[in-house]
Amino acid sequence: MSDTWTWTYEDATGKPVEGAATVSSAFPTQGDAESWLGEQWRELTAAGVTAVTLHEGDTIVYGPMSLSDGS
Repeated sequence: MSDTWTWTYEDATGKPVEGAATVSSAFPTQGDAESWLGEQWRELTAAGVTAVTLHEGDTIVYGPMSLSDGS
């Protein structure tokens, strides 16, 4: 496996979301990627992202995971 962790973003229909709120750069660790998501999920949902998937290199670690806060 590689040492790069990245997120991909989906809208409610499962289509990819790209734009200013999404980060396309890699994170050095899973913890860094998850910490960033924990700080940014509200901005992502405001940009139309409803689910995210975490990748390590070309491997899906988990997801798609809903960004709904349950309210």
